[in-house]
Amino acid sequence: MNIALVTGASSGFGEAICRRLIAEGYHVIGCARRVEKLSRLQQQLGQNFLPLPLDITQQQQVSKVLDLIPAKFQPIDILINNAGLALGLDPAYQADFNDWQTMVDTNILGLVHLTRLILPTMVARNQGYIINIGSIAGSYAYKGGNVYGASKAFVKQFSLNLRTDLAGKRIRVTNIEPGLCGGTEFSTVRFHGDKVKAASVYDGIDYLTADDIANSISWLLSLPNHVNVNCLEIMPVSQTPAGLHVTKLIE
Repeated sequence: MNIALVTGASSGFGEAICRRLIAEGYHVIGCARRVEKLSRLQQQLGQNFLPLPLDITQQQQVSKVLDLIPAKFQPIDILINNAGLALGLDPAYQADFNDWQTMVDTNILGLVHLTRLILPTMVARNQGYIINIGSIAGSYAYKGGNVYGASKAFVKQFSLNLRTDLAGKRIRVTNIEPGLCGGTEFSTVRFHGDKVKAASVYDGIDYLTADDIANSISWLLSLPNHVNVNCLEIMPVSQTPAGLHVTKLIE
């Protein structure tokens, strides 16, 4: 397997994954909305990197753009569903519903639609690897996580259900579940561009980096084809699963 498609490729995890795979000799299709960042990445990574401007929330656009992929970058052996986001950290009763809808459209609908388009070609060839980028938020609830955490719980269960549907076929599926990761645009996006507030999340903490996630994917791809890692939960040493919290009810 040597052709990978990576969504959310213009920054953060996606960019780091593209860089790592290109360095290891893969052909990589990098998908993202920001054309200028993809073009800059191609200049740095060379002709084995194909920039593919794509908004995964636009379903009709996705189908058309995939049809334009040149023969050199087909068929797709590895699909890395990385595009996703968190918006807001307000409690559910104060959250902006538009933020919720954007998270559902991106983290759930965009991911499953792209998977549905690419998976049949993997089944036809009886080979492939789908790697979904989930989150520990899909397993551990935290204040303000509401729809973001729920969307990542969906990704976790969807990954496991894919494995079930693909029983007997040589197609692997892994859900990577990172914990606190800094050095990306994640919190800046969550706080709608407030870089000061975003930086405070990581102040004084030895967090995961995008390269840590890219290295993990490199390891997964290096495993023998008969080995499937269902879920890979990764936290920095500074982070642990939260204990159960008890509060007194408001009278």
